[in-house]
Amino acid sequence: MRIARLLIGVIVILVAGWIIVGEQMSGASANAVVNARISTVRADVAGRLSLPDRALGSLVTEGEAVASVSDPLADGVRLDDLRMERAFAEAEIQSAASLIEETKAIRESLMERTEIYREERMADLRTRLDHARTRLEMLEQGGAPDEAGQELADGFDTQSARVPFEPLRTDLALDHARERVELLEIAVRAAEQNVFLGDGYNDSPNAEQRAEELRSVLAGYEADHARAEARLAAVEQRLQREQVRVTRFGGGDLSSPVNGRYWEVLQADGVTVQRGDPILRLVDCDSTFVTLSVTERVYNTLRIGQPARFRMQGDGRVFEATVARLAGSGAETIYRNIAVAPSQRHLERYDVAILVPGLNDDAELGCAVGRTGRAFFDGRPLDGLRGLLN
Repeated sequence: MRIARLLIGVIVILVAGWIIVGEQMSGASANAVVNARISTVRADVAGRLSLPDRALGSLVTEGEAVASVSDPLADGVRLDDLRMERAFAEAEIQSAASLIEETKAIRESLMERTEIYREERMADLRTRLDHARTRLEMLEQGGAPDEAGQELADGFDTQSARVPFEPLRTDLALDHARERVELLEIAVRAAEQNVFLGDGYNDSPNAEQRAEELRSVLAGYEADHARAEARLAAVEQRLQREQVRVTRFGGGDLSSPVNGRYWEVLQADGVTVQRGDPILRLVDCDSTFVTLSVTERVYNTLRIGQPARFRMQGDGRVFEATVARLAGSGAETIYRNIAVAPSQRHLERYDVAILVPGLNDDAELGCAVGRTGRAFFDGRPLDGLRGLLN
């Protein structure tokens, strides 16, 4: 019985020693902190800063307004000039459109008069031609008129080339009548082609000539209208760009570039800031990782991409992780844009960063920046028991 008790005691001592040595000798970090990148919000213009009443550590979403800067002294002279140019261009368009409309109305009226003139002129020429042919037939059939007929002919024949009261010979009268018929036939043929022969006007009536002049004038007005529209379009483009510039330099809301937390306020509400001044720092919750330090012996056994495990302090769950960075000893510079800076003791050891995807998937621990835990790189004797307990 004593031997059995002695053997059991030796076994218990050996197992306990193996557990203690295994737990102490396994690759583990001395301290591990949930960390994340910092995003700095800067003033895009110079002006007065306005900060909403927001608690530190509160969640913000990407695109959410976190501050605003306004500059009431933004230069808007150029914008006013462009607005005036736009008004001038619009006035030119209206003026050209009015002239086009009035000119078209006048030209249409002249063209109507021209058409009336053509119709009546054609009727006049055909009537005169008919009577001239009738007179020619009468002369060809009845011979020369008597003295009374000659006086009557002189009274009505106002366009004859014959000297008044000249004796009317039969051959001369026939020749004159034939001439009148031929001339009127020529005039009718020309009129049918819209060419009018006569004294006091050219080949077209005055109304038609004036209408043709107005057509060239109308083309000039239409060119002015098109030029004014093109100028207005150019002014509108310049005005839009200037409006954007004035709006940008006049200030506005500053939006969060990340999904994260309100981490640090660098300026007071109501102060005047200059363009580019830092205003806020936000933690990027989409970029969380774990920073830790290890001994030189453990550090030299690690490699990028090596699997690891991370356990949050006060939380029994163990998360799978991957070694992402091996920064070595004294890695102070890599923490300039990271939320939690390392301690002096941390810098004296060897810096390691691991990625823990399970933290981002967990609603409670997704942005638990600053919480601590431990990371393990080797298996330990009590891992099986921990798995059963978890």
